[in-house]
Amino acid sequence: MWIVAVAWMYVVVMMAVAQAMAPDGSVLGAIGILVFYGLLPASLVMYVLFTPHRRRARREQEAREQLEASAQGDAGSLTPGDPVTPERKEPPGV
Repeated sequence: MWIVAVAWMYVVVMMAVAQAMAPDGSVLGAIGILVFYGLLPASLVMYVLFTPHRRRARREQEAREQLEASAQGDAGSLTPGDPVTPERKEPPGV
């Protein structure tokens, strides 16, 4: 996916250079080509293509936060009045 974006930007840069170096070309036309043929379409396509990745990352982050919140909630689940089983010790001399 990245190689396609890099290749597309390479082609657009070459088009912009050709426009700027042409006898009847202009730098403003080259900038227009760079922006309207390169940057805007490439950024839109990359945004759309990375939407599932961002959605999956957001779900994983929410699950991680929920897991941390539930782990913190379980740490103090015993109330002070809960009975604790005593440890049995053998009397001396037995």
